[in-house]
Amino acid sequence: MTENTLNNDTTDWADEDENLSTGDLALADRAALRRVAGLSTELEDITEVEYRQLRLERVVLVGVWTEGTVQDSDASMAELKLLAETAGSEVLDALVQRRDKPDTATYIGSGKVAELRDVVISSGADTVICDGELSPGQLRQLEEKLKVKVVDRTALILDIFAQHASSREGKAQVELAQLQYMMPRLRGWGESLSRQGGGAGGSGGGGVGTRGPGETKLETDRRRIRARIAKLRREIAAMSTIRETKRGRRHSGEVPSVAIAGYTNAGKSSLLNALTGAGVLVEDALFATLDPTTRRSETPEGMPYTLTDTVGFVRHLPHQLVEAFRSTLEEVAEADLLVHVVDGSDGMPEQQVKAVREVIAEINGKRDDPMPAELLVVNKTDAVGDLTIARLRHLFPGAAFVSAHTGEGIQELRERISQLIPRPEVTVEALVPYARGEIVARIHREGEVLSEKHTEEGTELSARVHPTLAALLEQYAVGSPA
Repeated sequence: MTENTLNNDTTDWADEDENLSTGDLALADRAALRRVAGLSTELEDITEVEYRQLRLERVVLVGVWTEGTVQDSDASMAELKLLAETAGSEVLDALVQRRDKPDTATYIGSGKVAELRDVVISSGADTVICDGELSPGQLRQLEEKLKVKVVDRTALILDIFAQHASSREGKAQVELAQLQYMMPRLRGWGESLSRQGGGAGGSGGGGVGTRGPGETKLETDRRRIRARIAKLRREIAAMSTIRETKRGRRHSGEVPSVAIAGYTNAGKSSLLNALTGAGVLVEDALFATLDPTTRRSETPEGMPYTLTDTVGFVRHLPHQLVEAFRSTLEEVAEADLLVHVVDGSDGMPEQQVKAVREVIAEINGKRDDPMPAELLVVNKTDAVGDLTIARLRHLFPGAAFVSAHTGEGIQELRERISQLIPRPEVTVEALVPYARGEIVARIHREGEVLSEKHTEEGTELSARVHPTLAALLEQYAVGSPA
């Protein structure tokens, strides 16, 4: 290969990198490295450590079916499978037990634990994932009996969030949620429960200042975690103030805000890209993007508004995450319009809608303001047939049907958003001097121009604007003294 050929190839690669969006680069970075199986030096005896990073490789799923239909139970287990695969594991088997309520000691009962142990041995699994949040006692009992690591649904979701968090605020929120989850589940064995100092003195004592009952390592860990939680809450509160300031600036400009919310992997980021060309990360995975992205867009008439992509929701979203991400999720509650995205290719889209609305109601529970108007958007219509579309239209009357992948229905969605966002409410007629061209530009940017003509004295406009801009235009009102 000649030197010129090498130079041309390098130029082509550089041009290709320049054409990649931020989301493309993030996706390439996420896929750059892969774990090599069999090279881990992690301790095999799970009782030798107090807290372990999740190592999800070969797993067996376990669920308890307490209510609902068979389809509900199957959908929950299918979602757990997707969560496990998103975390980087291989699902070997899935088991469901029908019970009135989970067993308080072992989640599935001692007899079923023995059967589960046989499945784990025969399949060669090293992890069991339970479709629910386990108590510390249930977690300890299952690990003692199964002799493999046991992870519940909450820990699994927290692990995925930890993998995908990229911003400083997102990482702090995830760490706070993990510490809150870990706090009651700290355990100690053997030397971990030895005390500092203690005794009456001599060679076995710790010397002056260390005698007495001492402090167990478990108590030390809890104290450090409490201190870290307090520090994270202060940092998140400070970052929340910055977020509120930015949101306040947008609101002070009288620019309507639209929040995109919905179930995870419903296509929210794809929809934001289709509407604004934002170029954010798009991946066929659960919780692919966690950090909210705000972009500016315009209605077909040219009126500006902001679009914010928020974190996705899921059935039984851990309470720790809702609390930790409250400042981020408030983007939804404080928007002028909520674009609720639903995955049209999902087998039970109504369950998605229910789960999202439950979380939004929880977020808005501590606020006195009413919920924003909601526009339901059924996405991924290109992945389903006409019969499914007809069923969805009956199920969600008034919803917009789009395909962010092909662009079908996007223009109609823009028009629907234009109709639903707040409009300027004050009608003014003003004659603006040519020397104040920035005011005319602001009217076009923030208001809705009804008529415009150029005269010898200046630009004469009839427009609908917000109260703050109307107050500025009073001095130029038609008929008022110059």
